[in-house]
Amino acid sequence: MPRHAIRLRSPFQGPNRPLTEVHPIPRRILVTGAAGKLGTFLRRELGNTYQLRLTDRLPVENLAGHEEFVGGDLRSMDDTMAMVDGVEGVVHLGGIPGEDDWPSILQANIEGTYHVFEAARLADVERIVFASSNHTVGFSPTTSTIGTDALVRPDSRYGVSKVFGEALGSLYADKYGRKVTCLRIGHATERPATTARSGRWLSPRDLAQLVRIGLDHPEIHYEVLFAISDNDRAIWDIERARELGYRPQDRAEDHTDPADSSAPGPNDQYSGGDYVVSEGGGHPPQGPRPRSRKSRRRLWRPR
Repeated sequence: MPRHAIRLRSPFQGPNRPLTEVHPIPRRILVTGAAGKLGTFLRRELGNTYQLRLTDRLPVENLAGHEEFVGGDLRSMDDTMAMVDGVEGVVHLGGIPGEDDWPSILQANIEGTYHVFEAARLADVERIVFASSNHTVGFSPTTSTIGTDALVRPDSRYGVSKVFGEALGSLYADKYGRKVTCLRIGHATERPATTARSGRWLSPRDLAQLVRIGLDHPEIHYEVLFAISDNDRAIWDIERARELGYRPQDRAEDHTDPADSSAPGPNDQYSGGDYVVSEGGGHPPQGPRPRSRKSRRRLWRPR
């Protein structure tokens, strides 16, 4: 056994299974988008479990002893190759974290995500955890709980980019042997915003637990998991995550006012909430809104 490796019980083993040799501790893990909200949560909640290489277009400050910062832009393949050099896993949080125009989504969320997966393949990085989103199924109704086997129904260009990332992860797992976990993250905040939407909440420490499963679980090949806490009003099924050892530590109901009787808003009939009505969207059977004369003039027609 190498001097820098230890023997310990994996958290994903049963109590009667033998101790096994695991990866050298700590492993160096790349976290993209580390200056954002999710990256900030993970820096705090993962502690010194891993040696963290943080990257972002913005500077990341107040580095701890187990952290290093490498600046760069995921839209550049050369930058991305430099980011993954020498790491053993990637947590890909980088990109635009919400709806935007198509050119921006294309460059940051689609081309940038491709660069991450391809750079990981070229550098022989085995583990990739991809921050997907509940907006991959944003047009799914909230009248019943859905699992990850439900049809994708993105509610935005942002949601489409996350569907792309999940499909890319499947390709790189099956074709190139990467071990990929896609987390369909709900509302990741310190505390749930409202009682009406508490079923979508994900606490920072539960997010960190799911990331650790993606980085460490011995049976990961390709997984898509809904990422929410143990909420009574959950609208997404987390049973598969539980099968992989997920034991959520938080419930939204422990952080909301029991006297809050606010009813769900008109947009809460769909998983994507307000995203479904942005830009004049709405219930699918309503169809598109009539175009103005000005917009009709911009339509391309064959000459």
